[in-house]
Amino acid sequence: MIVFATFRIAVRALKRNTLRTLLTMLGIIIGVGAVIAAISITNGAKSQVEAQIASLGQNVILILSGNVTRGGFSMGFGSAGTLTQEDFDSIRREIPGVNAATPEVRAFSQIAAGNQNINSQVFGVGADYFDIRSWPVANGAPFTETDVRNANKVVLLGQTSARTLFGGADAVGEIVRIKSAPFTVVGILAPKGMSMSGSTDQDDLLIVPYTSAMKRLTGATTFRSFSVQTTSAEAMPNVQQEIIELLRQRHRIGPGRDDDFIVRTQQEITEAATATSRIMTILLGAIAGVSLIVGGIGIMNIMLVSVTERTREIGLRMSVGARGKDILLQFLIEAVTLSIVGGAIGILLGVGSSRILSLKMGWVTLTSPESILMAFLFSAAIGIFFGFYPARKAARLDPIDALRYE
Repeated sequence: MIVFATFRIAVRALKRNTLRTLLTMLGIIIGVGAVIAAISITNGAKSQVEAQIASLGQNVILILSGNVTRGGFSMGFGSAGTLTQEDFDSIRREIPGVNAATPEVRAFSQIAAGNQNINSQVFGVGADYFDIRSWPVANGAPFTETDVRNANKVVLLGQTSARTLFGGADAVGEIVRIKSAPFTVVGILAPKGMSMSGSTDQDDLLIVPYTSAMKRLTGATTFRSFSVQTTSAEAMPNVQQEIIELLRQRHRIGPGRDDDFIVRTQQEITEAATATSRIMTILLGAIAGVSLIVGGIGIMNIMLVSVTERTREIGLRMSVGARGKDILLQFLIEAVTLSIVGGAIGILLGVGSSRILSLKMGWVTLTSPESILMAFLFSAAIGIFFGFYPARKAARLDPIDALRYE
């Protein structure tokens, strides 16, 4: 009851000058709102990255060609096709713990079917690709290892490509010409949706055996990447290290020389992809932290002014029996109320800003209950920390001197 009565007194005191109270809370409002918005944007970006990486499949290791050094400069990934068919066969044959593997060949080709003529991505992959990517076929069937071995002219269409080329008709069994070469449609893939960045439609593609792509479309003799699926998550580190050792041996890379390939696990890819968003979160958090400190200083300043303005009131209360701890509690509750109300408004501002960004900018935002609770508790802590000194000063006033104060 004493705390509740003190809270009502604190609210009445803050209502005496509403504009000053709102301006005092402004730093807390902006700081908490910025923290909520920053965390929401980061969580949304992280969830997109994780979903995109998960779409690669489970327990997948990516082997990328390139990283060639010429004239003292590293050319980076994709600068040269350093992975060969023999490398791929050796990985499948010699590395224990490999459950499935596929090379990848990519091309951007002219596609024709009937009176439709478009440009689209063509992926050349192995028969294991659909199991590795956990990408089911909605209609028809995937091509087989025999199709890969014989470089058969068969193709699977993504949902968008199938709709563009054939409308609503069943495309299975139809002929699609890729760079004038006729390919038979054997299946339609299940929809995948947009890419992580939202700029690429993952269903706008055609998938053919990699042997067919190399012989009939690109003329390439090397690969830019392999995807390897391990038998379990625990096996990934060992398989990764054995792949590195095998490829260094096959490529005759001596001690101290850089690899001409890159081997990455899904976890490493996720960490690299989220590094930028983490940096942005730290920067935004630092800015929000400065705003919260400024808001806390504002609370301390106003509470010190309030103590000076209400010196006679404090003396009167003490003269009728109020103890020092009652005065301390009163001013501390006022400071915490300022901070908590500002924090609540800041939470609403942060959540609202996240929703607006999601609607207007197309960004994915994710506001977690933990971030709201953390912001609320932090705002309360700001009130206690910066409100304690003014409250302590009020509690230590001499009643007689306070009553004489003009």
